[in-house]
Amino acid sequence: MSTTKPNIPKGMRDFTSEVMFRRNYIFETVKSAFERYGYAPIQTPAMENIETLTGKYGDEGDRLIFKVLNSGDYLSKANLDENITSKSLTKSISEKALRYDLTVPFARFVVQNRNEITFPFKRYQMQNVWRADRPQKGRYREFYQCDADVIGTDSLLCEVELVQLYDDVFTMLNIPNVNIYINNRKVLSGMVELMGATDLFEQIVIILDKLDKIGIEKVKEAMESKGVKKEALSILVTFLNTTNVSDLSALLEQSEIGKRGLEELQFVINSVSDLGLQSANLIFDITLARGLNYYTGCILEVKAKDVSIGSIGGGGRYDDLTGNFGLDDVSGVGISFGIDRIYLVMEELGLFPENIDVSTKVMFANFGNKEAAYCLPLLKELRANGISSELYPKAAKMKKQMTYANNKGVQFVIMVGEDEMESGILSVKNMESGEQRNLNINDVIKELS
Repeated sequence: MSTTKPNIPKGMRDFTSEVMFRRNYIFETVKSAFERYGYAPIQTPAMENIETLTGKYGDEGDRLIFKVLNSGDYLSKANLDENITSKSLTKSISEKALRYDLTVPFARFVVQNRNEITFPFKRYQMQNVWRADRPQKGRYREFYQCDADVIGTDSLLCEVELVQLYDDVFTMLNIPNVNIYINNRKVLSGMVELMGATDLFEQIVIILDKLDKIGIEKVKEAMESKGVKKEALSILVTFLNTTNVSDLSALLEQSEIGKRGLEELQFVINSVSDLGLQSANLIFDITLARGLNYYTGCILEVKAKDVSIGSIGGGGRYDDLTGNFGLDDVSGVGISFGIDRIYLVMEELGLFPENIDVSTKVMFANFGNKEAAYCLPLLKELRANGISSELYPKAAKMKKQMTYANNKGVQFVIMVGEDEMESGILSVKNMESGEQRNLNINDVIKELS
């Protein structure tokens, strides 16, 4: 019989227990912050109808959506004439897709559940998403996002709160030197308007979003190829050389939408400055574009200065994403934490707490059936007091049991033989120091709780 070598698709990963303990540490930290700020949890399915997702992320995003084949004989209903293309074939054989992000499914959720939701609605969501991207360090085809959104209000206080939320989480995770970059899509709209290229806004934003990867000359070349005039590129360069928000006022004097964006930007920056941040810096960046089509106002992107890995978070304001599903004029704003990249930052900087991967604090050695039976109610007591504990399943040689405890990182091994059962005094060995003490179960609970 032939055997298949076990493997997984590119861009997908298994996680060992050690890695999961660390990932869960990040999840729990983020979740506690979400709930402290008043966000409530929801979940949406891994698969959405394909029309729910397409057309919301721009052409580039649409290409990265994982399509799911229809069930059964999916080719039987397809039109397979000589003019068939992969794009037209996809429409007839795939009606569903894996979610690309959490924001668009959230907008669909809001519309479907609008009669049960109290607006403004504050939700958080911690689930995996899929993108048919080219795998590389920090970029996977399946990864987790942790989102917090407020929908049903256009108040800029929400943006201020979300910046504070970012700062709180990175402070709790002890990640230093975090920069939160901010811009406004209305400011970019004003810039493009002054360039005389309003009809090319989407293409310009997508190209601008690649500035840090390809450089200004390649950006100009790409924009020219899309139809941007050479004289308009000088306006672009003037904007890109602007580092202070106050300098935008003169540049945007002739653009109403640009001036509105500038007012929003200044409100958020000034409010955050008045409140102060603990570990992050809020920095204006005119080059920040975020290529997703649905953003309309303030946009944010987060980077850890000490690790070269790209953004570890991002988000922004979307004024009418729910309009795609029949509910107009419902403004929302949200942010996302890139858990996978945050993990890599913390790993590289050695920021995970010690003993984070210890699953069992106490192990009872197994000396036989009678001793094991004696240990079972003691185990129950320890667990009832929140102390993780287990009994080695077989009366194996002591060396084997100790090796197991050592390899697993067990902190204490309790040995119960005839003498211990008679006296009720347990032999407790500290696996790190090697010290062995005699304690009753109440003393064990008192010391380890």
